[in-house]
Amino acid sequence: MSASTKGALAGLVLALSALIFGFWGFILVALFMAIGVVVARITAGELDFGNIVNAFKGRSTS
Repeated sequence: MSASTKGALAGLVLALSALIFGFWGFILVALFMAIGVVVARITAGELDFGNIVNAFKGRSTS
């Protein structure tokens, strides 16, 4: 699936959630989508969670 198709589907989901659930439902769906992306990248090995934690603690990785 191309990036454009994924983006269009994400936009569709967010637009429908805004229409059905209103503003706060839209925000909640967007938050859950973002959490899902982060979890998927961590499990696929594309994102190192340790580096993220160190960045928030103010430690540099270099």
